[in-house]
Amino acid sequence: MTTLPQKARVVIIGGGVAGCSMAYHLAKLGWTDILLLERKQLTSGTTWHAAGLIGQLRATANMTRLAKYTADLYVRLEEETGVATGMSQCGSISVALTSERKEELYRNASMARARGVDVEEISPTEAKARYPHLEIGDVVGALYIPRDGQGDPANITQALARGARMLGAKIVEQAKVTAIHQDKGRVTGVTAVFEGKATTIACEHVVNCAGMWAHGIGAMAGVPVPLHACEHFYIVTEPIPGLERLPVLRVPDECAYYKEDAGKILLGAFEPVAKPWGMDGIPEDFCFDQLPEDFDHFEPILEKAVKRFPLLAETGIHTFFNGPESFTPDDRYYLGEAPQLRNFWVACGFNSIGIQSSGGAGMALAQWMQDGEPPFDLWDVDIRRVQPFQANRTYLYRRSVETLGLLYADHFPYRQMASARGVRRSPLHEHLKARGAVFGEVAGWERANWFARQGQEREYRYSWKRQNWFDNQRDEHLSVRNGVGLFDMSSFGKIRVEGRDALSFLQRLCANDMDVPAGKIVYTQMLNERGGIESDLTVSRLSETAFLAVVPGATLQRDLAWLRRHLADAFVVITDVTAGESVLCLMGPRARDVIQKVSPNDFSNERNPFGTWQNIEIGMGEARAHRVTYVGELGWELYVSTDQAAHVFEAIEQAGADLGLKLCGLHTLDSCRIEKAFRHFGHDITDEDHVLEAGLGFAVKTSKPGFIGRDAVLRKKEAGLERRMVQFRLTDPQPLVFHNEAIVRDGTIVGTITSGNYGHHLGGAIGMGYVPCPGEAETEVLASSYAIEIAGERFAAEASLRPMYDPKAERVRM
Repeated sequence: MTTLPQKARVVIIGGGVAGCSMAYHLAKLGWTDILLLERKQLTSGTTWHAAGLIGQLRATANMTRLAKYTADLYVRLEEETGVATGMSQCGSISVALTSERKEELYRNASMARARGVDVEEISPTEAKARYPHLEIGDVVGALYIPRDGQGDPANITQALARGARMLGAKIVEQAKVTAIHQDKGRVTGVTAVFEGKATTIACEHVVNCAGMWAHGIGAMAGVPVPLHACEHFYIVTEPIPGLERLPVLRVPDECAYYKEDAGKILLGAFEPVAKPWGMDGIPEDFCFDQLPEDFDHFEPILEKAVKRFPLLAETGIHTFFNGPESFTPDDRYYLGEAPQLRNFWVACGFNSIGIQSSGGAGMALAQWMQDGEPPFDLWDVDIRRVQPFQANRTYLYRRSVETLGLLYADHFPYRQMASARGVRRSPLHEHLKARGAVFGEVAGWERANWFARQGQEREYRYSWKRQNWFDNQRDEHLSVRNGVGLFDMSSFGKIRVEGRDALSFLQRLCANDMDVPAGKIVYTQMLNERGGIESDLTVSRLSETAFLAVVPGATLQRDLAWLRRHLADAFVVITDVTAGESVLCLMGPRARDVIQKVSPNDFSNERNPFGTWQNIEIGMGEARAHRVTYVGELGWELYVSTDQAAHVFEAIEQAGADLGLKLCGLHTLDSCRIEKAFRHFGHDITDEDHVLEAGLGFAVKTSKPGFIGRDAVLRKKEAGLERRMVQFRLTDPQPLVFHNEAIVRDGTIVGTITSGNYGHHLGGAIGMGYVPCPGEAETEVLASSYAIEIAGERFAAEASLRPMYDPKAERVRM
């Protein structure tokens, strides 16, 4: 007789493929007392009706690493467990109907090769040879991945469950979790109802793998888990005589995918305008359920499919299926420990790619739980990227209309979400809008990305080539380099750290020396025990017991969680004050001329040198002027109370009118910083990247004892660097670099570009990336010949270990 235990080491909520993968991988690591609770039956939510496509190529290098692991796992799982998974490495073909899509596919191929994925760019004729029924009249290119495949989702899940049970995990169906318990910020147990009886189970860890129900499970714990279900459609044909085994076929320009299965074709869609479902909650008895058919909604996809796969015109439809899948606001799933609650973990929100993601996700999260830190950079899917407001159901409903279709949309650089916008706005939003700002969104913040000229349309025209704002960015960029520009950076995350122990607390967390006088600003990193970079920030000492940490808006929740996690018994208060101050960045060689017109304070190098701040009068208001820069020029970040921000903006704008002051957007901020080789967290530097190999050793003070990561820094100094961060400039001024392009050293791919933009001052595309160089001196690294592979074509590149722009940092100290 099955009963619920009184305690377990870990309780996993949800018996889909993600939950069973978690149980399997934790058991593989030797965990015991694993309890998986499923509210109905294994696979009964969304797993059972998944298409079961298993691809290896994802949008980024580490997501590709996880997907590749999944494919390899499913190949060996049947032999290990005795459960047939239906895994077939039949390969996959993705076809392009436009030159832009071809560029995207071929760029992805370059990235995939750098990560060890076997991939081939093939012609339309070669695609036809591998997929004889394909109409190729309008196909312009294709990608073939021979080790991609497909599997049986239900059987894969059962195999994972069998493997977990074989290693001692307990799986209980018909057990619904009704409460999550916590004490002092840490999870302590769950209550579950099984056979009509409620049982409270004490546990050390809880993992939310509840799929569509994960939002509600998160709410029980006070953890925002933003996702929303959408209707997802596919049809299955009648048997087609003589239909041979075929690769998986994706035609993203027609929003369609095709899977051959037992002589039938499954045709699925990711239509541009989706149908959200479950706004009022998911029915209590939902189990292996389907949603009502909506042939009118699916018909446009089918019409194109009949032309692409003419055999469909002669074949009957056996099944028209509509089932729910959950989607997140940014089409990336959630993994990791919730920042609000210790030992509450999430693995959910798989955006209809749960089968191909869950193997790698289970492995990575299990390792994270075991070691207390992720096995490699998982920022792409880290739950700490979530902003609390994103759990708002109206927001999720509106955003989910768009996100399903974006899976097969062109993944252009700089593409912006169109739905559920305007939630977080700077006090200067309307001022910037009136002056031509074209906004993008980061962490819910509306930020001016570029400024349109009078009469120019205020819309993005996306492309892999130069987009319609390229010349606008050039003008803004050169104004910052040669004159003066003004940025609204109110989206910076701002954290006050104060109290009796504030200094000792920050000395332990930060690699640089925080024991500086009030008025000083310190650039630093917070490291993990491996010397990897957990946070990249500036810290201003406000007084003997108060500091202000400034972080990127996108990482605010992550940084708050890291600080709070290490509080222990320190007498310190940590407060998010982001909304309290706006930030105006006045940057360029004429910045001092402008600010002296609106403020009586002394901005000389003697009174206000680089790396210091002062309280100032400005216009008729007040501000704190921080002399720092992220563009590599003389300038100030002006921290202004939000109620005075509009006035200060107007005063600066008026003062700069006859000095050529230009409003500038975030695209220009990025192009200027990359010329200066300033690192960007999440791209160039992550928790996987050692601070010395990132070239940031100047911000590490090993003479200071006791900070987290110090031992790892000393070990690396003694052992030597395995790789170095290198800045590249393409010698041909036409190609563009964004990220993930392959780095070629002496003819061999050795890595990928971590971030890229166009250097309008340097006259070419600029990229940064790590080059493996164990035991090599700097001169040896630079003696090689370098190229960057873009969509299969290689372009010569200059390489430098020093910033190509102003390598001695003379301009910031003018």
